[in-house]
Amino acid sequence: MTSQQKRQWAMSMYIHENRTQEEIADVVGVSRQTIIRWAKADKWHEHKASLTMTREGQIQALQQQIVEINNNILQREEGKRFASPKEADTISKLTNAINKLETDAGIHDVVSVGQRFIAWLRPIDLDQTKRFTQLFDSFINSLM
Repeated sequence: MTSQQKRQWAMSMYIHENRTQEEIADVVGVSRQTIIRWAKADKWHEHKASLTMTREGQIQALQQQIVEINNNILQREEGKRFASPKEADTISKLTNAINKLETDAGIHDVVSVGQRFIAWLRPIDLDQTKRFTQLFDSFINSLM
């Protein structure tokens, strides 16, 4: 296995299996310092955070932004409770983002299915699991 393959496998374990850096180092066969260096350089924590935020959480955050804009509008003097062009544009963009999130399969959904498949495949064929995990990680990275 090449160093790059080990690096990708290590990142996959960090993101998908919640293993510690020490566990990953032992499994991959490198030092813990190497894992720390890879994690920092490849921003493992950021990848994991982006994959674990649910679509529902993102929708809720966008909806809350719309509520805040509407609350600001409602606090205005009667007869002046209209959205400014900037506010109307922002509401429109937020609404479109919500609609897109509600209809598209999010990365979280894709990762969830991939994790379930990996868990199913692991006891059947570990070598194929490693190969699939590498390909799957590349696929996820292409979506970001």
